[in-house]
Amino acid sequence: MKSSPYALSIDVEDYFQVAAFERQCPADSWHRHEVRVEHNVNRLLALLSERDINATFFVLGWVAERYPELIKLIASEGHEVASHGFGHQRINALERQQYHQDVSQSRKLLQDLSGAAVEGYRAPSFSLSQHTPWAQDALREAGYRYSSSINPVNHDLYGYPDAPRTPFVWDNGLLEVPVTTCSIAGKRIPCAGGGYFRLFPYRLFRHLMQKGATELNSPAIFYLHPWELDPGQPRIIGASAKSRFRHYLNLAKTEARLQRLLHDFNWAPMNALPVIQNHLADPKANPGIPRFAARQDTAHVQRQSDTVV
Repeated sequence: MKSSPYALSIDVEDYFQVAAFERQCPADSWHRHEVRVEHNVNRLLALLSERDINATFFVLGWVAERYPELIKLIASEGHEVASHGFGHQRINALERQQYHQDVSQSRKLLQDLSGAAVEGYRAPSFSLSQHTPWAQDALREAGYRYSSSINPVNHDLYGYPDAPRTPFVWDNGLLEVPVTTCSIAGKRIPCAGGGYFRLFPYRLFRHLMQKGATELNSPAIFYLHPWELDPGQPRIIGASAKSRFRHYLNLAKTEARLQRLLHDFNWAPMNALPVIQNHLADPKANPGIPRFAARQDTAHVQRQSDTVV
């Protein structure tokens, strides 16, 4: 089953920082919660070390500021340190200047701690969308070279359903590498990780991820959060039934499933993928990569054929 490397990415945030709980856990309350991200990241690092696998860690600046030694450890073990922004606010909740400050502050902090250039970025909750056409320019201005911020589906919390499913270049030269989707009966189905990794039976998820990579003729982009390996995390009071279902579903099974996934495929960090390596070396080195223009969607229309649960 081993194949050419797929990209393994970790979105480093804690359980109380997720979009599903943003009403119950606003940023000014984070200091009151038990912080578990350091322990969970160390568990992930141990799992990866056992199999000699490197990954890309998209780290929240808030975490890096409080656990600088953790960022140094991630870098020292050969993983790519990339940015998840600073305060885990969705892009559409920020003005452009606020967003520029958020991504610039995070990049500088992570570079200082890791001792390496931070080239990659992933938006909190995949919130880079048709509703924020200025975000790509803010990322370029902050110094990022590639982004993996697009989940090209319809979803109530995220999604860019009109974006390409394969890597592309924004009209300002920023490389975008969407997370993996597959097509079933004309619908785009998320199969890149997160809640869908816990929702689908393991064999079905593995099949869908392989199917997406085959359809797209591109390595799969998988993502996971450290809190997904932590079934003992405190429960958030007052969240909706849907949010609780999404967040807590099958947490006790995640680590075993991840162990199987690490065994079943070859893995590499994002910056080891040829499409990203070529772009970082020379933006003109990927002549076959399409360009895509950011454009404002003012109608907020969702295509029913692409809607997902």
